Amino acid sequence: MLEIFDFLFGQYKEYSVVDITLEIIAVIFGFLSVWYSKKNKIWVFPTGMVSTLIFVYLLLKWELLGDMMINAYYFIMSIYGWYVWTYKSDGEHETPISTTTLKEKKLSILIFIATLIFVYGVYTYFEKWTSWTAYVDTFTTAIFFVGMWLMAKRKIENWIYWIIGDIISTPLYFYKGFTFTSIQYLIFTFIAIFGYLAWKRNLNKTQ
Repeated sequence: MLEIFDFLFGQYKEYSVVDITLEIIAVIFGFLSVWYSKKNKIWVFPTGMVSTLIFVYLLLKWELLGDMMINAYYFIMSIYGWYVWTYKSDGEHETPISTTTLKEKKLSILIFIATLIFVYGVYTYFEKWTSWTAYVDTFTTAIFFVGMWLMAKRKIENWIYWIIGDIISTPLYFYKGFTFTSIQYLIFTFIAIFGYLAWKRNLNKTQ
C-alpha cells in the first residue's frame, strides 16, 4: 500500500505545503468549472477563473510554459465567454447551444495552426525543447485553445476537443509528476463525455 502511495504521490515530498495546497484548490475549482459547463451553467466561468489563476502561478513557477499559456488563455476566454453566454441579442434570450458554422470550423483550424506556431516560437525562444513532453504540450495547447474558444461561443463541438485533450493530458501530467492534476484530467475526460451528451440532448430539444 505504501509503495502505491509513494508511486502516486512521492514527487510531492519536494514541494512546499503552500504549492500542494494551491494545486488541490485549483483542481477543486477546475472540477466545479467543468461540472457547471456540463450543466450549461454560467458558474463555469468564475470557478474556472479561480482555477486558472492559481495554475498560471504554479505552472510559471514550475517552468511549464505551454501549460501556463493554456491557463492564461483560459482566463481571458472565460471573461469573453461570460459575456457571450449572458449576452441577450434580442433583449430576452441568452446565447443558446449551437453547432459550429463552416466559418467557425475554418477559424478553429486557423486557431489550432496559429497556436502551434506561437507555442513553438515561445519554446524555441526560451530553449525549452529539452524533452518529448514539450512537443506534446504544443499539441495539447493547440487543442485546448480551440476547445476553450468554442466553449466560450457555446458550441457543442467544444466537448470533442476537451475529450481528446484530456485523454492526452492524463498520462502526461502523471509523467511530469503532478498526480493531483493528472487525476483531475482523468475525471475531466468522463465529465466531458457526459457533457457532450447533455448538450446534445439540450440541442435536440431546442431544434
